[in-house]
Amino acid sequence: MPEGHTIHRLAARHAELFAGDKVTVSSPQGRFAEGAALISGTVLHGTEAYGKHLLHHYADERTLHVHLGLYGRFTDGDGEPPVPVGQVRLRLASDRHWLELRGPTACELLTPPEVAALRDRLGPDPLRADADPDRAYARIGRSPTPLAALLLDQSVVAGTGLIFVTEVLFRAGLRPTLPGRQLTPAGWTALWVDLVALMTLAVARGRIDTVRDAHLPEAMGRPARVDRHGGEVYVYRRAGAPCHVCGGPVSRGELAGRNLYWCPTCQR
Repeated sequence: MPEGHTIHRLAARHAELFAGDKVTVSSPQGRFAEGAALISGTVLHGTEAYGKHLLHHYADERTLHVHLGLYGRFTDGDGEPPVPVGQVRLRLASDRHWLELRGPTACELLTPPEVAALRDRLGPDPLRADADPDRAYARIGRSPTPLAALLLDQSVVAGTGLIFVTEVLFRAGLRPTLPGRQLTPAGWTALWVDLVALMTLAVARGRIDTVRDAHLPEAMGRPARVDRHGGEVYVYRRAGAPCHVCGGPVSRGELAGRNLYWCPTCQR
């Protein structure tokens, strides 16, 4: 599932293509036909991302809400849109550009109260200027739940996925299984600041890089990471490989059905 930086990049891309334009909206697949008809011919006022949720704001206070889930993906291009291929849930077109959406978990229109309810059930998003990290710590600081599980809970922190969570915990020297209530306020502040920095960098680069300069391939004389997710990381999907810091093997475990990765030496 795409992590929050990807959704923020999509929001910026869609605003660049369509914001301020009158758009034609359709649903070649048919599953969003009613919603498409309500916003077709109106102006896209703006876009935003909140965690893993993408919002398009149209006239008459109508908001298109998209959650990509595991299989959703966007494609876009210039000029006339192509003949629909496959299950196209949503097609957006202006005089200059087109966009198609396939396979999302959610593609729906929301009213202002429904948008507010969506925001209310999400934790603070490290990529948003209006994020309040104290709201997240209010839950983390009193919870016996493992810290990794709390950070993966979108109602605690919005936009974080397995890569960001495992990597920010490594960089902080914290075990994924540490109970949330054992994290000090100062520890949470440092963790949040690092999470903001890593996610902001991912928005800029379009990939997740978490390795400090001293541990980059060219600095260590090691091969670059080859993985479909891209980016240089410390522990994510590196089970059994040597830690870039201490040289010991990276461990893998399971928490609530999710794989976790950590260094037993660096994350005591």
